[in-house]
Amino acid sequence: MPTNKPCVLWFTGLSGAGKTTLVRELSAALQERDVRCRALDGDDLRQGLNAGLGFSEADRMENMRRVAEVAKLFLDEGYIALAALISPLRSQRAAVRSLFKDGQFLEVFVDAPLQVCEERDPKGLYRQARARQITNFTGIDDLYEAPENPDLHLRTDRELPSTLVDTVLTYLEGKDIIPSI
Repeated sequence: MPTNKPCVLWFTGLSGAGKTTLVRELSAALQERDVRCRALDGDDLRQGLNAGLGFSEADRMENMRRVAEVAKLFLDEGYIALAALISPLRSQRAAVRSLFKDGQFLEVFVDAPLQVCEERDPKGLYRQARARQITNFTGIDDLYEAPENPDLHLRTDRELPSTLVDTVLTYLEGKDIIPSI
């Protein structure tokens, strides 16, 4: 019998902001509590389920729609889905939110200034974008619209991932999505 309420936490933010790191650490913390969860990483999904999609606005929306549909399958089984995708436009995130029932979709803004993301640049993508080796890169030559009212706002340039994971756990406990320990 599940000990949690099913929902999706949709982690949005620039490349290098820390979405994947937080999702991985949060997933481990939830599993330690016997909470059923699954991580859905945008980069991983683009290598399989979403291979062939580009970075046009339409392709980005289709990428998010597919991830949302997979998340819904997990919700139907009682899981918490942790989706980490740049999701650059507010309208796109609103469209994804509309696919879920009230209270099932929680927007988590993983916030780090562009300069910090460029300094981290774990995949060398900012360097390539600045050299014009890749185009339509969010934050450089493509728009990122920060959430106006996210359910959670996490500043990865100010707090350690472990502290931010604790913040998310406390939030989920407060919303009765997971049991308090």
